[in-house]
Amino acid sequence: MAKKAAKKTAKKATSKAAARPAKKNAQKTGKKTVKKAASKASKKTANKAAKKTASKTVKKAAKPAAKKPAAKPAAPKGATGSARVGSVRELAGGPDLIADIFANRTPAGELTVAAAGLKVGVSGWAFRYRDQGGCVFVDMRDRTGLIQLVFDQSTIPGQFAIAEKIRSEYVLAVSGVVRKRTPENINPRLKSGEIEILVKDFEVLNAAETPPFEVDEHSEVNEELRLKYRYMDMRREGLANALWMRSKLNQSIRRYLEDAEFLEVETPVLNKSTPEGARDFLVPARMTPGTFYALPQSPQLFKQILMVGGLERYFQIVKCFRDEDLRADRQPEFTQLDMEISFTTEDQIVELIEQMWARVIQECFGVEIQLPLPQLTYADAMERYGVDAPDVRFEMELRDVAEYSQKSEFQVFHNVLKSGGRVKALAVPGGASLSRKDIDDLTDWASRNFGAKGLAFIKHEAEGLKSAITKFFSPELLKEMADYLGTKPGDMIFFGAGPEPIVNATLGNLRVRLAKRFDMIPENQWAFTWVRDFPLFERDHKTGEIYSVHHPFTAPHEDQLDIVMDPERFKKEATKVLSRAYDLVLNGSEIGGGSIRIHKPDVQHAVFKALGISDEEVVEKFGFFVNALKYGAPPHGGIAFGLDRVMMLFLQRESIRDVIAFPKTQKGHCLMSESPSAVSPVQLQELAIKTVPVPGS
Repeated sequence: MAKKAAKKTAKKATSKAAARPAKKNAQKTGKKTVKKAASKASKKTANKAAKKTASKTVKKAAKPAAKKPAAKPAAPKGATGSARVGSVRELAGGPDLIADIFANRTPAGELTVAAAGLKVGVSGWAFRYRDQGGCVFVDMRDRTGLIQLVFDQSTIPGQFAIAEKIRSEYVLAVSGVVRKRTPENINPRLKSGEIEILVKDFEVLNAAETPPFEVDEHSEVNEELRLKYRYMDMRREGLANALWMRSKLNQSIRRYLEDAEFLEVETPVLNKSTPEGARDFLVPARMTPGTFYALPQSPQLFKQILMVGGLERYFQIVKCFRDEDLRADRQPEFTQLDMEISFTTEDQIVELIEQMWARVIQECFGVEIQLPLPQLTYADAMERYGVDAPDVRFEMELRDVAEYSQKSEFQVFHNVLKSGGRVKALAVPGGASLSRKDIDDLTDWASRNFGAKGLAFIKHEAEGLKSAITKFFSPELLKEMADYLGTKPGDMIFFGAGPEPIVNATLGNLRVRLAKRFDMIPENQWAFTWVRDFPLFERDHKTGEIYSVHHPFTAPHEDQLDIVMDPERFKKEATKVLSRAYDLVLNGSEIGGGSIRIHKPDVQHAVFKALGISDEEVVEKFGFFVNALKYGAPPHGGIAFGLDRVMMLFLQRESIRDVIAFPKTQKGHCLMSESPSAVSPVQLQELAIKTVPVPGS
């Protein structure tokens, strides 16, 4: 504990202390050492001890800490004899120019007017260049920012011809003197806009061909081109900043979880194929022909086994893989923060997670989160918002209108209610401005994506509610319904009628679509919501088959466990059983989900049986896991967060591709490396694999 405390104290002191204050601290420390040593040894010996202590303290405190994205890297070994002004290191003046610049390099974005008069070394890429006859100006860029370089013919007569040939993305190493710009040449948009470097010596480290697109952030570039030349896109501020922030997020998470005594454990990437909801990516095993590994969709079974192993608190920032159709917030490989805890409850996990994200988000994005976060039950979320990941930044909730439907003469609604379906309404402020074509397009969209058979609507006009279906409602009933829904002239009411899942999905997604269209969603607002008490099982409304809402390792509520364990009761009451699951939603996107797990073998077998998984399949797919449960598995639970999605939301990007270093396209292709790709017949032969043509391909 003493060592840990000492390390923290040293780290804190290091990040704040510059060389000069450190020296004072060292002298103070030295005096104390002298006093202590004098009682045992001579004054001369004590002074030597003091000087030694002081020297060590100065050396330790003078090293700059790297806490921010634009970090000031510690000086490499051998970089001695240089002076500092903040993060600026003055060149030592050694005989080897490049070695001197690399050893004492100053970040371009950290140079300010305080460094005027110092001789410094910088290196990076030529961003813009201007030849003004006898003087070449180059805006040089490194990962911290820009600095203007001045190549003056009178200062570097022997090298000026080389300077004139510098073009975009040439890699440069430069030594020169920092000087103030004249008032009329100050660039207020840059941190270094008050200064420039008068070049005294330089070297072109590498020339560059004409870039495939302008690296300037403001130039519009086709996404396919940016993905093909991803290394060029990384030089642009948008992607570079996203990767900085990802690193900062990961480091912040790790610091918090280390303080909370979690262990970081790596789980296998090559594993057994187990049904977890999506298709697995398969990897042929050469040493056992005809068999395959699967890339993990998540470390679910392994993290539970870690709890059986007694590790109690586990986390991992891990790659996961799912072979599924892609969209803006999905990739075939993605990164998640994976966590599991023993001897805990869902309330304790919720509290820990809230504390973690509040600290991490404040550190990384400067956003303060008010705790505790609001919570909804799954039933409430579906009833009011139609989806289990509701965007609560705006009102416009779904309302049940069965009462008004029954009082009407509209047989379509009557028939739906008789068959056990639902009739719900969505009142849209300002929605009456939608044209007939707009409504037809929305109807086609609802039918195509959610299986809706239609999208009835009523406009609230100055005279009241009007549409083709209002003739089936009395004027009094229409007024009552308008009052109930809170509509006014200029608003629109859309109706969903049919099986509850279709009605909720249709109106829930329509709610978000129209909120975006009518600018109802406030910007720069972060609305977190926990959704809890999910059903353990749902029934497919087409086939009638039971399936797990999350996964088959989720524990049921204790007071409903007897339904799961009784096959006869389960047939009748399966969908009544609630799970001990919880999702965290941010601005209408699920960023994380987890549950308390099943830790007793008999309960796990009962759930497998309820899902129609035979004993043979259990042994084949989950044998190693169910065996582990037999040997004293503790109560445990966990959660996993999609870090790509968190980054996308907080950086307000349209796609997670914009926050991933090397993403795939919507068809799963890497345009830069041109993968996936065919392999040689020899490789296939080694794997005992024969390819066959796919019909229609």
